[in-house]
Amino acid sequence: MILLDGLDISMITVGIPEIQHELGISAATAQWLLSGYILAFGGFLLLGGRCADLFGRRRVLVIAMAVFAIVSLLGAFADNAVLLIVSRFVKGMAAGFTAPAAMSLLTTTFPEGPQRNKAFGIFNVFEASGYSSGLLIGGLLAGLNWRGIFVLPAPIAVLILVGALWVLPPDPPRTERPRLDIGGAVTLLGGMLLLIYTVVAAADVGWTSLPTLTGLALSVLLLVGFLAIERTVRQPLIRLGIFRNRSLVTANISAALLYGGAMGFQFLLALYLQNLQGWQPWQMALVLLPAGLMVVVIGPRLGALMDRYGVTKVLMAGLVAFVPCYLLMLGIGPEPDLWTVLLPASLLWGVGFALSIAALMVAGTSGVADHEQGVAAGLLNSSLQVGGAFGLAVVTAAIVPGTQLAMLYPGVAVILAFAVLTLLAQLIRKQG
Repeated sequence: MILLDGLDISMITVGIPEIQHELGISAATAQWLLSGYILAFGGFLLLGGRCADLFGRRRVLVIAMAVFAIVSLLGAFADNAVLLIVSRFVKGMAAGFTAPAAMSLLTTTFPEGPQRNKAFGIFNVFEASGYSSGLLIGGLLAGLNWRGIFVLPAPIAVLILVGALWVLPPDPPRTERPRLDIGGAVTLLGGMLLLIYTVVAAADVGWTSLPTLTGLALSVLLLVGFLAIERTVRQPLIRLGIFRNRSLVTANISAALLYGGAMGFQFLLALYLQNLQGWQPWQMALVLLPAGLMVVVIGPRLGALMDRYGVTKVLMAGLVAFVPCYLLMLGIGPEPDLWTVLLPASLLWGVGFALSIAALMVAGTSGVADHEQGVAAGLLNSSLQVGGAFGLAVVTAAIVPGTQLAMLYPGVAVILAFAVLTLLAQLIRKQG
C-alpha cells in the first residue's frame, strides 16, 4: 500500500507539464493536481486513523483501497481540469484512510522490539521503491500518454485489495458498538483541511496576506474547538492523554521538520535541473536514484541496526546526514556538478531517509496501546504532510526574484535550518 502511495505521488509530479499542455490549463491550476491530493491526504489522516481503530483496520483498508482504484481509473477518462483535480482529491481522501490503517496493522501485528523494527525497515523500503520508480515510470508514461499515470495505480490497488482480503485475518468482533465523535470529526477535519490549504496557498498569495492570516486564524479556532470537544465528550476521537507520550510528540515534531526540509530539497533540485538546466524529468529521477537505492540497501538491515545501537542513535545518525546533504547544495553552479555535488547529496539524502523515517515511526508508536495505534499512525502521517506543505511554502517564499541561480540559495538556507531544527528537537528530548 505504501509503495502505491509513493508511486502515485511521484508519477503525477513528473506528469504535470504534459497534462497542463494537453488540457490547456495554467501552472497554478495544474499544481492542484498534486496539492489537492496532499490537502485531502493530510486532512483525512487523523480521521482515517481513528476509523481504523473503531471500525476495523482490515475493513477500512479494503473499502478505501476500492475507492482509490475506482477513482484512479475514472481520472484517466477526465476531459477537463476540474474533474481531474476532484479525482485527485478523492484519491487523497482514500489514501488518508489506507495509510494509517496499513501502518496500524503493522504495529498491532508486530510487537515492540526487533520484530517491529525490522517490519518498519521493510515498510520504508517499499515507500522509497515506490517513489523512486514512480519518477522514472511517470516520466516514461508522460512521454507516451499522461493518462497512463492514472490507469497504472488501478490494477495495483486491486491486487493490494485482493491480497488484503486473502492474507489479513478478519477484524476481531467488537464487544460494544463503536461510536464516532461527530463533533470532533467535523472540527478536526475542517481545521486540518483549512490549515493545509492555507499553507499550500500561502506560496501564491503571501504569508502576510489577508486570505492567509484569515485561513490560519480560522483553522486554529476549529482545532481549538476540537480540543474543547475532546476534553468533554465521552468517547473522544483522539484521547488527549496520548500527548503525554514524549516520544510520540517529539517524533511528530521531528517528522514535520524533516519532511519540510525534504520537500524543499526536492523542489529546489527540480528548479535547478529542470527549469534552469533544461533536464528532462527522467534525468532528474536518475540523480535521485542513488537515494532510493540507499533506502533499499539499508532498509532490510534497519531492524538489526536499531536492535544493536538503539532507535535514538540510528535516528540521530539519519538526521545528521541531512546537514551535509543540504550544505552540498550551496555548491550548485552554472553547470551541474554531478560527481562532487549532486550524486553525493543524493546518497546522503538516501542515508538520512533510510535511517530516520523508520526510526521516527518506531519512536512515534512506542508505548501506545493497540486500540490507539491507528491514531498514532494518523498523527505521524499528518505531521509529515503538514510539515511537507509548510516547508515547501516557506522555501517558495524565500526564493526572491533575481538572477536565476542566485535565487535558489536562500531556499537552501531554509532547508538547512529545517535539518538543524530537527536535530535540536531530538537533542532536547534526550536531555529532558
